[in-house]
Amino acid sequence: MLKQFLINLLLTFVWIALTGNFEPGNYAFGFFLSYFILRTIAVGDAGVSYFHRIPKIIGFFFFFLYEMLKANLQVAYDVITPNYFMKPGIVKFPLSAKTDLEITFLANCISLTPGTLIIAVSDDRKAIYIHVMYLEDRDKFVEEVKQGLEKRILEILR
Repeated sequence: MLKQFLINLLLTFVWIALTGNFEPGNYAFGFFLSYFILRTIAVGDAGVSYFHRIPKIIGFFFFFLYEMLKANLQVAYDVITPNYFMKPGIVKFPLSAKTDLEITFLANCISLTPGTLIIAVSDDRKAIYIHVMYLEDRDKFVEEVKQGLEKRILEILR
């Protein structure tokens, strides 16, 4: 996968050198153009996992951006209104993630989202404890994180 990514970057820089346009949009266009060229060439090749991961990474980026925006608006609304809508709680979240990288990436993404904070990882690494600022229903929260954030992270990393 790293080999395909490096070739993709090399072709992107070749595109930039050929066009002479150093705008960020041209970098993005060059990256996607070289991605589609490599994908067309690599049909049936062993390094196809790269071409399946890139769309998932981009999808994860926009999903995480949406979740972060939603949480920021919720916290901002709570701060600027005279009443507090907080219902804090601590949730034991059972992990499907197994490796240190998967657990760390999930924990960092959860902590980066306003209103949530990782308190601890269990000793057996089968659960993490999350402080949630707006906890309506524990089971619903666990299911949303499982089907949203954790599922997308595992699709990228596995």
